[in-house]
Amino acid sequence: MKAPNAAPSHDLESRAIPAAPAASRLGLALFWVYVALYGGFMALVLARPDLLSLRPFGGVNLAIAAGMGLIAAAFVLAVAYMLARAGR
Repeated sequence: MKAPNAAPSHDLESRAIPAAPAASRLGLALFWVYVALYGGFMALVLARPDLLSLRPFGGVNLAIAAGMGLIAAAFVLAVAYMLARAGR
C-alpha cells in the first residue's frame, strides 16, 4: 500500500505524446505509398507476366530488378519517415 504523501506514479499510458497522431498519419501515408508500389508490381505480374522476363539491365530480368526496386523503396520510405520524425 502506498503512503498517503507518496508521489504519483508515472506510467507510459499517462504520458501524452503530442506528436504521436502526426507520426501515425505520416507512417500510414508512407505505408499506403508502398502498398501502391507493391500493387503496381502485382498488377504487372498478373496482367503482363511476359514483360518480367525482359532483360533491360544487362543480365538481370525485370522481375528481379522490380523486386530489388521494391526493397529499395521500402528502405527509402523508412529513411524518409526517420528523417521526418527527427525534424520534429
